[in-house]
Amino acid sequence: MRWVALVAFLSCCTAAVTAGGARTAACPATLANELASTGAAIQLVTVVAREQGSTQGSLRLWRKRGSCWYPAAGKWTAWLGQRGTSERKREGDRTTPAGAFGFLPTMYGVATNPSVRYSYHRVVCGDWWVEDVRSRWYNRFRHVRCGSKPPFRVTSEDMSRSPTAYRHLAVIAYNRNPIVRGRGSGIFLHASTGRATLGCVSLPLSQLLVTLHWLRLESRPLIVIGTEARIRRF
Repeated sequence: MRWVALVAFLSCCTAAVTAGGARTAACPATLANELASTGAAIQLVTVVAREQGSTQGSLRLWRKRGSCWYPAAGKWTAWLGQRGTSERKREGDRTTPAGAFGFLPTMYGVATNPSVRYSYHRVVCGDWWVEDVRSRWYNRFRHVRCGSKPPFRVTSEDMSRSPTAYRHLAVIAYNRNPIVRGRGSGIFLHASTGRATLGCVSLPLSQLLVTLHWLRLESRPLIVIGTEARIRRF
């Protein structure tokens, strides 16, 4: 009877650990292994803010082996939005969206391709990420003839006018499939300018390049952003 009771106890413990589907008893006790779900991702980026209104967060890279997540690089300090993070982001509110997101399949940059494993578009004059909620190109890349007036309302200069921030960038797949007007646009992982962003995530260039080189489209990478308490629910 003692053996039966012991087996039942161990079975309950195992079920309790694996109920969330994110980690097993053999996995290290890390935040990445405590996420509610990471789907089919093999690469993971976590950006943890101390509080919802924090303008900085701790960014780490994780690689999945078997059913467990293991550190790949970091911790690094990343800049977030001027008004912190939000799960209810709206266009122009200067918050970084909180949640779990993929990356779009093309990276961009004013500088030449630094040998990333994604398709790469070198930014030129006339390249825009459309922020106009009334435009049919909202939250999409759009090129217009250099120097011409875009067929949409603009609130900032074209991407080529940001040679520091947009030296290289990955597009976080926020507000996609479907794109909802007014929920926010142009959320990038880009190079730091030494201050809070308008809603993106930024890293010093050397750390950004490590991240962009590391990302692989076939690994279905996710980026998870928010406070530690909220991240565990994503």
